[in-house]
Amino acid sequence: MTDKIIDLGSGFWNIRGSFKLGGLIDIGTQCSLVQLESGKFIFLDSYSLTGELRDKVMSLTDNGTKVEAILNLHPFHTIHCAQMAKDFPTAINYGSERHKRKITEVNWADDLVESEAVAKRYPELEFSLPKGIDYISDNEMIHASSLLAFHPASKSLHVDDTFVTPPAKILQAILPELSLHPTTKKALTDEPNAGKKYCDWAENLAEKWQKTENFCAAHSDMVKFGPGEFKAALLKAVAKARPKLEKA
Repeated sequence: MTDKIIDLGSGFWNIRGSFKLGGLIDIGTQCSLVQLESGKFIFLDSYSLTGELRDKVMSLTDNGTKVEAILNLHPFHTIHCAQMAKDFPTAINYGSERHKRKITEVNWADDLVESEAVAKRYPELEFSLPKGIDYISDNEMIHASSLLAFHPASKSLHVDDTFVTPPAKILQAILPELSLHPTTKKALTDEPNAGKKYCDWAENLAEKWQKTENFCAAHSDMVKFGPGEFKAALLKAVAKARPKLEKA
């Protein structure tokens, strides 16, 4: 995938990047840039910026000096954290416990990215952490959970691996669909009714963030939803998965 930045309006830009599995198959990755009411900026997730993409971001952020913080939302997306911290040395770096454990060269903030303290600092965004599944799984191959961020002003939802869309653009154009991450069942916690808690959380999210129009996922192109389509797509995905998750 070619690096690009997409202006979604109202101070929200989604950055589409490259991530190759085994150095061969490019499944893509992302970060987003958000302008705060103060005029400063924050990043959602990290990505190493180069070329014209870097020039554009630096132009928007006064050569990076207006970047207040980097919020690394997915505990298993760590490849670009160190470079991002170098590129924006005055920014506060927020991450999960796994970020702190894996990327020790970064000066991480004491507050965890998923904490209420961080959420309160950025009222321009709404955050949600999935219920019923482990945020940081002991199994390094299970990436179902991530901290989701919704930007009401632009109707943009930034989500890493938790929800996914069809990889083929033609499928996205014909029928915007959502699915739960394929490792969701394996990510369920040991608590009673974990599957129900997860499904109930996702259904509540469909209602709460039903105005979503720009669906920004890590490993697929950005998908546009019309009025009501995001809610319907997520409810459909949950209804399909609920029987298996509740039996787990």
